[in-house]
Amino acid sequence: MGVAAIAAGGGLDEAFRHEALFYSGEREFVRRMSSFIRQGLAVGEPVLVLVIAPKIELLRAELGRDSDRVMFGDMSEIGRNPGRIIPVWSEFVAGYANGGGRVRGVGEPTWATRNAEELVEWQRHEALINLAFTGAPAWVLCPYDVETLDPAVIDEAFRSHPIVSSGETGGTSPNYAGLGAIDRPFADPLHEPDGASEPMTIEIGSLSQMRGLVADRAADFGLPPMRVEDLVLAVNEVATNSLRHGAGEVSLRHWSQGGDLIFEVADGGRISGPLVGRQRPSIGGNSGYGLWMANQLCDLVQLRSFETGSVVRLRMTRR
Repeated sequence: MGVAAIAAGGGLDEAFRHEALFYSGEREFVRRMSSFIRQGLAVGEPVLVLVIAPKIELLRAELGRDSDRVMFGDMSEIGRNPGRIIPVWSEFVAGYANGGGRVRGVGEPTWATRNAEELVEWQRHEALINLAFTGAPAWVLCPYDVETLDPAVIDEAFRSHPIVSSGETGGTSPNYAGLGAIDRPFADPLHEPDGASEPMTIEIGSLSQMRGLVADRAADFGLPPMRVEDLVLAVNEVATNSLRHGAGEVSLRHWSQGGDLIFEVADGGRISGPLVGRQRPSIGGNSGYGLWMANQLCDLVQLRSFETGSVVRLRMTRR
C-alpha cells in the first residue's frame, strides 16, 4: 500500500481535508483515533465522532475526562442508510465552524458485516463528501480496518479520499478520482433482481391503490406497523415526485431479498444533481422533499439515472 508524501504547504492546509486512515485492529484504532481527537481538542476544535457503539465505548475509556468534550454518535444507527450522513456533517459544520475556526470529525464508513449493496452506497457517500464540503473548514478522518475489510474496499478508499495515511505515513492519494468523477448523474448499473413483480403503472389517480399495495406487501413480509407506515410514506413520496418532475411512464415493482423488502420506482426522466436527497431541503422550497424523506425513513436508498430514465430503490429490513 503505497502513500505519496505530502509536499510542504500542501494538502494539510486546504480548507476541507477528507482523509482515509488505514489501521489494523482495535488497539491501533483506539491509539490513532484518540490521538487525532486530543490534537483537535488541544487547539479548540469541536470534534464529532461517528463510529459503532462498541468503538465509542473503547474511545471513551481511552479519552477519560476528555470524552466529555467530544460529541459521539452511533454510526450503526445514524448511518444505517448512508444517505443520512452528509446532513449530520452539514449540521455539525454549520453549527460549530463559526468565526473562521475549523472542526474535525471521525466517521468510520464501513465494517465487515456490510452487505454488497450497502458497500456500494457507502463508497458513493465517501466520494460525495468531497463535493458536499468543498471549501468547508473541516477535517474528516475515515478509519478503515485492513484486517477485516476486503481489499477492494481499501482500493475504493484510495479513489474517494484526497488524503490517505497508513501507520505513521500520510500523503495525497495517487488514485483519488477527483470532483470531476463525482459531479455527474449516477449511471452505475444495478443488478436485475430475481422474482420481481410485474411493473405497475402509476398515475395520480392510482396513488391510493399503490399505497394499499405497499402496505399489504409490507405487512405480509412481516414488517411491524410503524415500519409499514414508513415504507408506504417513502414509496408515496418518491412516486409522487416522479409524477411531478419526471418524464414518461412511472412504474412500480417490488421483490424480497433475504430479510429485505425492496420497492423500485422508475420513470423516464434524468436526475442531474448527485447530492439530491442528501441535503436538507430549504424551508419553504417546493422540491427535494421526496428523496430526502425516503432517506430518512428507509434502511437503504439506491438512486440511479441512465439515458433511458431514472430508478429509485427503497429497501426496508425486517427487524
